[in-house]
Formats: sequence, structure tokens, C-alpha cells
Amino acid sequence: MLDKNQKFLPDEKAMAPVPVQEKSGLLAELAAHFELYPENSRRPVNKTLFRNQYFQLTYNVKNQAFNISSRGDLVYSAIPYDTARSYIQRAAVQYLVHPEAVQRYLAMHKGNIQQYLMLSIFQVTGRKVNKESPEVQQAYAAIAENPLFEIQILGRMLQHDETGPLSANLAGKFLFSENVKTGIAGYLSEYLNFIIQLTQTLPIATDGKNIQLLETTQADNLLEDKEMYQQLTFESDITPALNLLPQELKQNIDRLVIRKNQPMLTNNQPLLRSEYGKELAEVRKNYVAHSVNPDNLKQYFENVLPTENENLINVVSDIHISDGKLPFSNPNFNIFAGDILDGQLTNEKIKGIYVIGGHELPAVLPENPDTTAEVWQKWRPFFKYKWFKLLQENPEEAWPLLPVGNHKYYEVVKTELEKSFPNMTILNNSSVVYQGIHYVGLTIPAVLVKRKKELQKFILQTLEKLLQREPDKPTVIVSHAPLFNEVSRLSPSSNAYNKDYICLEPAIVDLFKEYQIIGLIHGHHHIPAAFGREGTREFAGKELFVVCSIYSEMNTGFELQDLLKEKQG
Repeated sequence: MLDKNQKFLPDEKAMAPVPVQEKSGLLAELAAHFELYPENSRRPVNKTLFRNQYFQLTYNVKNQAFNISSRGDLVYSAIPYDTARSYIQRAAVQYLVHPEAVQRYLAMHKGNIQQYLMLSIFQVTGRKVNKESPEVQQAYAAIAENPLFEIQILGRMLQHDETGPLSANLAGKFLFSENVKTGIAGYLSEYLNFIIQLTQTLPIATDGKNIQLLETTQADNLLEDKEMYQQLTFESDITPALNLLPQELKQNIDRLVIRKNQPMLTNNQPLLRSEYGKELAEVRKNYVAHSVNPDNLKQYFENVLPTENENLINVVSDIHISDGKLPFSNPNFNIFAGDILDGQLTNEKIKGIYVIGGHELPAVLPENPDTTAEVWQKWRPFFKYKWFKLLQENPEEAWPLLPVGNHKYYEVVKTELEKSFPNMTILNNSSVVYQGIHYVGLTIPAVLVKRKKELQKFILQTLEKLLQREPDKPTVIVSHAPLFNEVSRLSPSSNAYNKDYICLEPAIVDLFKEYQIIGLIHGHHHIPAAFGREGTREFAGKELFVVCSIYSEMNTGFELQDLLKEKQG
């Protein structure tokens, strides 16, 4: 069992991509590998560094970033819309480098795994069973008997901890008898084969998601706890894990690394699109997910992870509290980037700054439905607005209509939040200095694409006023919705991305050039921590950090302190 204060996975910061200097000897070594692949002569940006039959490692010359991707024929999962691939790949590497930690993590989650097995059996048979039933016990035992399946379960639980309970097609995800039909074990087998080939061939370190040059990893000493936070490299001792893997996979790996053999049978044949493409397309076409909102399932699962953190400057957003309890604790300085509340809450201990998000706007309204009551007195000036009526009835329809700028409604919301969080400074288009950093908080509750000109005029005027007060201070801008695409963590490949949400105001660019703006923090887009909570953006001729720290039970906040130190030199 893990110690309460122990983490299973490395900090996102610890595995963040590291820029590669052009004069680096290692980059010169990688350049030699470019020449091995003729297609690189036609690719100015994304160049192949290494590949096998099913996977490839590419290097983005422009962003100086590595990426592992499938080459197309190999199907990850026959389950439509299965979103756990990145978690399962990370689980695979963690299984290789320290299987004993995997066992502790899974043991800690036994009760939740059994809950998933109960639900899975119900989805298949229609019968309700309990945790002590022979069906659940047999299904649970099957996990430990099949290492490729065990890795999948680990990945599912990592996803559970980060994004909330799963609901769609649980049988294919948690019952071995159903899982063998999905092809995931075959995908995982080929991924393990590739990742070991890769780290034996190139000076690469990876945790299954992020990839770094080995020299940089060692030089910067990025790993805080070498027992728990391990990456896969050519020096990694994978013997304990390898002795657990299926015989056929072991034989492939043994061509690169000499290991002892220990037979184990499992279904690890890859599912190929060239052979099953039509059938897969038909399954996807007729698929009904039967999924349930994770918030509606939380009551059935236990949070077994630590709820406190010691981050010196702790960034969180999008907690969406509805049960009246702050789900984590931090004794230091916190930055709330909006959508903390979906209901009323009071917390007198938490300290820091708080920027208003969209969900705060209806959350602070009186619980008494009688709008003629005295408690509604301060809200009556807003009764005439359509957006206010929608906030009470259907907030999702209110977002595009919300007022821009210093509207009186936001000031009333600020007053209510100050009552609920007396030790937090609510930044409603205002600013504060903490430990030499100037934090500017803008009230941007939602992305307003169609009104971006009006929004950016407000952003410019507010920043001009606030930045002039502290012209020599390093500045971090905090807002719930990002200011515009250029300084957002949202990927262009996301369904939520809108290419029109760009900066159209040249004076904003000039302002960023003039003042010491070093980074931005936003929420809103619910970007899972596994996809990176911090990155860099080039804007106005300078490199800025951008943080989007969605809260999860696995990641109760992002430590901003180290990032600030880097920017301050």
C-alpha cells in the first residue's frame, strides 16, 4: 500500500518537454538518424527519428518536441471513443520500470476496481452482484493472471483518478472475457515492444507520455524520488516486469536485451485496420455508449488518494464543487482560476487569489427560489437581463450573452465570494502583488468568439490600467477563459478549439512587449493533467508560460513556484 503522501506518477513539470539546443552533441547524433528515413527530405518540420512496423517517433524541429504515434494500421481499441490510450501507455512504462509500485497502487484501488467489476457484470448479464460474490472474485483474480490486462486496469484507474468515474462499455474495459475482443492487449504488446526498442536505440527517456533527451534528464536531475518517479531508458532494469510478460512478447524483446524466460499465455494479437476496418467502422456507426456523467457516479466510488498538498503556490481550476466541501487542502498560497463552485460553499482557511469563472455566477445566487424574498434584494437590478434569467434556468445558454467588462453583476458576485472565502483575494479586473509577482485577475467567465473585438478592447483597457501600477514587476495574468488562442493551453485538435478566437488587437501585442508579462493562467477547457498542465507559447516576440490546471483527485494542484523561479532566473 502506498504511503498517504506518496505519489504514483511524476509531476507534469518533471516530465515537461525540454528544449534542445542546436549545438547539442545529442541533437547532432539525432540528426544522423534523420538521414536513415528518405521521407525526411520532404518534411521540413516533423521528421522521423525511429520506427518499426506499427509505431514511429517523430521530432518537431519547430517546437523541439518528440512524439510517439501509431503508423495507422494498428487499432488501439475496438471500443468506440475509448479515451484511455495515453493513460494505458503511461501505465505500460510504469509497469516496466517499477512493477512493485503498480501492485501497491492497484491494491489501494481494490474496492473501486471491484465496484467496476460489479457494474461490468451487470452490463453483460443484467444481474446485480456484490463485491463478495464468486463472479466478482473470479473477475478480480483474472486481472493479476494477465499482465497486459493488468496494465490496462492500471491505466483505467489512472484515468478514473484524473477525470472521474468511467461508465461507457465497462465490460470491455474491466472483464478479461470481454477485453480479449477489444484488441487492446495486442496494441499494448506492440507498444511495449516499440518503446523498449526505442530506448535501446536512442538516448531517450520516457514515462509513457512525455519524451526527453537522456542527457537533459540526467543533467537537470528532474526526478525527485528515484524509487517512485522512474523513466524508461536503456539503463532501466526491466527484468522483474519482463519476467511477467507473455512469452511471445518476451521473445521479441529478448532480441534486444538478454533476459530469463518465464512462460505465460495471453491473447496479445494486434487488431489491424487493414483486416478488420469494415467491421470496426460498422461497430462505431451503431455504437451506443450508455455513458453516465462522472459526477453522478462519484457516490459509488471511494477516493483513496491524498487530499492535501504542500505546493507553495498551488494552481487549480474547474473543481465544480456541489457538495459544500472543498475536496483538498493546502496551507499556502492558492490560485483559483474559476469554476470552483457549482453550489454554495464557505471555507475560512484557504488563502490566495480567486478569479471569477462562469459557474460562480449562478452558484452564489440565493437558494431560496422565491425571488420576492428579501435575500434577492441585491440581485433585483439584474432581473431585466435575459442572461440573468438564463443563469437561473439554463446556465449553458447564458454563457454567450454574459456582459463584458466591469459589469455591476460581477462586483456583487465578488462580494458574495469574499463572504465565503474570507482569506482569499477576489480579483475582479484587479491585481495584487505576492512575493514579488504581480498577479492580474481578469473576469472572463466564458470564451466569447463572436464578441472577441469587444472582449479584447476590454482586455486592453484593463491591462493598461493595471500594468501601469506595477511596471517593473514580473506579471502573471489569471483569467478563467483564456484571453485568446495564442495564449491558451487548448490544443487545435480539440473539439472545443475555435480557430477564430484569435488576437485581433495590435495594441495588446505591443502591451505584452512593453511590460514584464512572464506567463498566464487559465481554466475553462478541462484539459486533463496527463496532457500537460504547463507549456510555453510564443507571443509578442517573447516566450510565455501558460498553465491550465484542471483539478483532479490525482492532481490536487499545480506547483507554480518552480516555474516562477525559472522565469526570474
